[in-house]
Amino acid sequence: MTTQQALQNDPDRPFNNLLRRLSDADFKLIEPCLEAVEGHSDDLLYNPGDDVEIVHFPCGPSLASYLVPNEDGRDVETILVGREGAVGGIVSHGFLPAYTRIMVKVGGPFVRLRVSKLESAKAKSPTLRNLFARYADCMLAQVFQSTACNAIHSIEQRTAKWIISAMERTGSDLVPLTHEQLSAMLGVGRSYTSRVIQTFKAEGVLETRRGAIVVRNRDALAIRACLCNDAVKSHFEEVLRGVYPTEEARPPKQPLSPAK
Repeated sequence: MTTQQALQNDPDRPFNNLLRRLSDADFKLIEPCLEAVEGHSDDLLYNPGDDVEIVHFPCGPSLASYLVPNEDGRDVETILVGREGAVGGIVSHGFLPAYTRIMVKVGGPFVRLRVSKLESAKAKSPTLRNLFARYADCMLAQVFQSTACNAIHSIEQRTAKWIISAMERTGSDLVPLTHEQLSAMLGVGRSYTSRVIQTFKAEGVLETRRGAIVVRNRDALAIRACLCNDAVKSHFEEVLRGVYPTEEARPPKQPLSPAK
C-alpha cells in the first residue's frame, strides 16, 4: 500500500493527512485532546494580534485561508490550507500574537487542539516534533512561492492556479467562490477577475453558479495556470511525501447537479 492509500484508508482518524501521517504512538499522545467542530465559510479563526492558543486541522473538503490586511482595507491571501495541514500555533509555543487574519474559506469539519497540548506531546516525542517542523517548512515554502507568484504572474495565471489548488484540496470540481471573494484574495479590482472569469467561461473552461465556480475542463485550466502550485506540491513530496492531496487520495466525488 502506498503512503497516499494508507492516508486515505484510515477510518479511525480525522480525514486530515497531517494527523494521518503520525505514527500510532504519536497520535495517541494527542488523540484524547482533539475536539471535532464544524467550521462555516467566513468564520474568523484569528485576527492579527490575537493570542494563538488553538491549532485548527481542516478535514475532508474544508479550507482555511491566511489573509494579510492592508492599509486600504483589503485582505490579500497568502496561502490556502486544506486537509494537508493545519493553521495556528504550528511553530510557536502559543500565546504569541497572530500576524495574519485566518478565516475558514470552505466550511466543513475541523479538528481543534490546544497549542499547550501539542507542545506537551512534542516534548515527549522527537518524531512528532520533527513532523510538525517539516510541515512548518512546507508552509514557509508556500509563502515564498505565493510572494513570487503575486509579483510576476498574470491575474489569469493566478486565478487558474488558485482554482486548481482549491479543487485539489476539496476533491470537487465545484469551488464555492464569488467574484468578490476571488478579487479580494488576489488583491485586484473585481473588474479584472470578472474579465478573466468571463474569458474562461467563453472558452468552455468553467461556468459560474450562484456563489460558486464549476470547472468543466481541468486540463485547459491547468494550461492557463502558472506552475507555482506544482512547485509547492513538489516540495511537499520531498519533505512530507503523500500528505498533499492528490487524485489518488481524494474523497469520493459527488455528482454535480445540472446547471441552472
